[in-house]
Amino acid sequence: MTKRFEDKVVVITGATDGIGLATARLFAAEGAHVYVTGRRQERLDEALEEIGNGAVGVQGDVADHADLDRLFAEVKRDRGRVDVVFANAGVSESAPIGAIEEDHFDRVFGINVKGMVFTVQKALPLMSAGGAVVLTGSGAGSKGFANLSIYSATKAAVRSFARTWTTDLKSRGIRVNVVSPGMVMTPAMQTYLQNNVGAEEWMQQTIPFGRLGQTEEIAKAVLYLASDESSFVGGEELFVDGGFVAV
Repeated sequence: MTKRFEDKVVVITGATDGIGLATARLFAAEGAHVYVTGRRQERLDEALEEIGNGAVGVQGDVADHADLDRLFAEVKRDRGRVDVVFANAGVSESAPIGAIEEDHFDRVFGINVKGMVFTVQKALPLMSAGGAVVLTGSGAGSKGFANLSIYSATKAAVRSFARTWTTDLKSRGIRVNVVSPGMVMTPAMQTYLQNNVGAEEWMQQTIPFGRLGQTEEIAKAVLYLASDESSFVGGEELFVDGGFVAV
């Protein structure tokens, strides 16, 4: 049976753990030529072993234009094109209004917004009709969590880009959508729960499905948005959060 992404070229940023890594594994298993990024070479090497299937890692920071240029130069040299971009790299940091510092603002916007924008823009010369861009948003972009104003604002910006880029790229036949996870059991979440007694119980009570999500559940949604199964879906935000934002 033909795999859904047989011979497709997929670029995933922030793929060394959590949602990015789970998605890279799934794309690779579905026959894609997967290129992944991460800031730490050691962790990137470990991720490549987990992904398997000939995945290629390019160390770099999405907030650094030179690193992005190296990434897409390697993809162009190896494959000559990009079929799918999953702009997933991001960082979550908290700071209450009144205590927001400039470096916090610059770091979170630099990775979550600037890095995402130029990841997509630098991929576009290698993309053609039928290509798909998936951006990682967050339920925080639609909610008002305390102390997360900067992070939440970056994710609201991500959602906005999906709308405007759908218009910008319609003549090229490239679709743009957002996947917005809710509370998911990533390594970062596990660390948070260990350091905050009672947090998991609160989340389970708050999420209509009564549990946290698994990274593979988000990955499946990303593959749907990147596949021909969603060929008439554009500019949308798909919440994968157990009903948290909707309810």
